Amino acid sequence: MLGALGRKPTLDRNLRAHPRNWKLYPSGMRVLALLDGTLADPEAPLFRADDLGVMRGDGCFETILVVDRKPRELGPHLDRMERSARLMQMELPDRESWERAGQAVIDAWPWESEPEMGLKFVCTRGIDGGDGTPHGFAMGMDVGQETKRKRDGGVDVVTLDRGYSPGLMERAPWLLLSAKTLSYAVNMAALREAESRGADEVVFTAEDGTVLEGPTSTVVLAQGRTLLTTPPASGVLPGTTQGALFRAAERAGWETEVADFPTSALFESDGVWLASSIRRVTQVRAIDGTPIKADDSLHTEIVDLYESNY
Repeated sequence: MLGALGRKPTLDRNLRAHPRNWKLYPSGMRVLALLDGTLADPEAPLFRADDLGVMRGDGCFETILVVDRKPRELGPHLDRMERSARLMQMELPDRESWERAGQAVIDAWPWESEPEMGLKFVCTRGIDGGDGTPHGFAMGMDVGQETKRKRDGGVDVVTLDRGYSPGLMERAPWLLLSAKTLSYAVNMAALREAESRGADEVVFTAEDGTVLEGPTSTVVLAQGRTLLTTPPASGVLPGTTQGALFRAAERAGWETEVADFPTSALFESDGVWLASSIRRVTQVRAIDGTPIKADDSLHTEIVDLYESNY
């Protein structure tokens, strides 16, 4: 069923009866589907008030870029979601359910006016005091202008201390450092801090000064013809976009390395990028107010490598 995702849709009776299954809000476009593949009204109630995802952020999620009806890195995203659920000791609906819901969103999306979208898979642990039955849905969201601006023009970042050492994940797996949980309050607070300092994005660092990740991205740097990123064992999320970039780079003769590196390496590198599903591969132009090397021709090469996967 995985291969069916992204196919050119054929309108079934449900879609003919409801030709406009998307909703446009001031914040953007929304299409909502349940795991049985039925479409739902994004404005209608969906969660119980005592759902653990709402009350405690107890759940996991993924966001997949879909371009012209074709989802990117769907398999790795579902792999990562399953990994997050295992780390959380949480039941997760099967892949077929997510694929079915995702296809319903893809089929209903207004591709003529919006050629790309973020497809979000969300799963909570269910209701407080319940039997652990998870609650999941898929939602399509348009890619906002601010995201496109960052993707096209590059970003300024600040480094912020994440408050833990690189080895903490192994010592304290219950902290879920490399799981993509719904508990993103710290990540969002970090981005607000960056904005207050006049920057666009954040690079988290460990207590010893090694680089971790961004609040919603993977950090990648170039040293000559080698691309480098931080290992998941250091407490970062395994990057799906970074993985796609590294595969393409290796095919093109680049070396790739997954290893810890100090903050100073960012300033000494030949280029730094933030890799994420929706922003793809975004160039970093300054760190903590200091311009860094940002070769536009190298950036074009890196972007082309990533795009060559699709």
